[in-house]
Amino acid sequence: MKEAKFYLITDTHYFKSSLGAKGKSYDKVMRYEQKCFAETQSINESVFEFLGNSEEADTILIAGDLSFNGEKESHLEFIKLLKKLQKKGKRVFVITAGHDFNDRPFAFESDKKVSLSDKKQLFDTSYDCGYTFFDDGGVKKRPEGTKRDELFDLYYDFGFKQAIAVDRKHLSYVVQLFDGVRLLALNNDGDCKEFITYDDEQMNWIKEQAEKAKEDGQMMFAMNHYPLLPGQPLFGLIPTAVQENSDKITDMLADLGVHLVFTGHMHNQSINEKITSKGNKFYDVCTGSVIACPAYMRLVTIEDEATVDIKSIPTPDFQWDTNGRSCKKYLEDMFDSMILNLLNDMKTNPKVVLKKFGADNAKALYPVVKVVGKIFSVATVGNACKLMFIKCSPEIKNMLVKNYVAELVRGIFVGNQTFKEGTPKGDVFMAVLKKIHPILQKINVKDINGNPVDLYDVLKNTAGNYDIDDYDAVLKLK
Repeated sequence: MKEAKFYLITDTHYFKSSLGAKGKSYDKVMRYEQKCFAETQSINESVFEFLGNSEEADTILIAGDLSFNGEKESHLEFIKLLKKLQKKGKRVFVITAGHDFNDRPFAFESDKKVSLSDKKQLFDTSYDCGYTFFDDGGVKKRPEGTKRDELFDLYYDFGFKQAIAVDRKHLSYVVQLFDGVRLLALNNDGDCKEFITYDDEQMNWIKEQAEKAKEDGQMMFAMNHYPLLPGQPLFGLIPTAVQENSDKITDMLADLGVHLVFTGHMHNQSINEKITSKGNKFYDVCTGSVIACPAYMRLVTIEDEATVDIKSIPTPDFQWDTNGRSCKKYLEDMFDSMILNLLNDMKTNPKVVLKKFGADNAKALYPVVKVVGKIFSVATVGNACKLMFIKCSPEIKNMLVKNYVAELVRGIFVGNQTFKEGTPKGDVFMAVLKKIHPILQKINVKDINGNPVDLYDVLKNTAGNYDIDDYDAVLKLK
């Protein structure tokens, strides 16, 4: 087989600017939001201009969550960008995901309580995209939504049309991407009612396609919106952060010769490896959203059936008033603002903070959250270390704890986490972890697949990256 290249991006979350993203309601949402709303159209236009002009590769893969929240107008505008790429000679292959339709209960978000009958009517008409904002004049924006059944026709020209096999029910397909290379493009949003695993019918279809590729002497890799391996060890404990029943699907794929998947969903940058009980490798390359920190694209080179080179490229700067900041810095500041707002609001509005974790009715926690919030607002890393009898480098002793926490959390999503042993910030983290190790040993925790986990090891490897480089790596699939 010849060397082949393609770009991969994910979580474009395109939101048509004219639908309205401003006002008090918008500002309220954005206070605790990682990704942009108002800026997404401009960011996407910049990304697509880069991809359209690039001479590195003429093939582009997009791994789901194409629109912000299923707005019909957003889809139609986004498709115009895809068609512009095609006119420039680019081949474009996409999958859709949960944010691309809204005829399901968990897609509904509102600032008011809605009865079940009202929700049913909403889903039947596919009228409201879930998010509602006000412009400066107080006019309510209620964009038309999109039903899942509409996605096949909307995106037919970007994968389904070129496919050699299609699973219409599950919005999945196989395409002969290059000579000797097939793409297994997967979607498993199921019956629109909940986040579910692949059903038996789809699992059988996947097995059939993988076996067919093997028989035909084709290398096959997959694209699935939801991660099949946790991007960070901690994510393995969060049901919505990893594909349900991931052990089963990754074992099946790897043992059938599909050793690589490209994913998104968690807006994090990571590359992780698993070896099955039969000794077969499986890699999950998760890529950050282009409209949220970390904002990156992947340039992938398939050198041969066993060697894949991964390079990461930052989202280009875009037309917006960023106060002179690069796209990377602008989105990093937005991420930090989200974390700092949560920490700052602990002391003034504990109910709102607890609501983010589904515990706003736990009124007994309000005073505790307030006290912790007050401590976060003034405590330095040096102060905290003194209280815990931990050594602290002079380099970080005056750093506010809240800024330390914000950087730690951001690092988990950005990848190549720097809070490792041997660094000032990492040594403090590890010292704290060792202090509470006896407590962690008494906590029985299982991951989403039911496997017991060592919390000490999970937290250590979530704060610091001791494994594969999350940005640039050469993967040996066999």
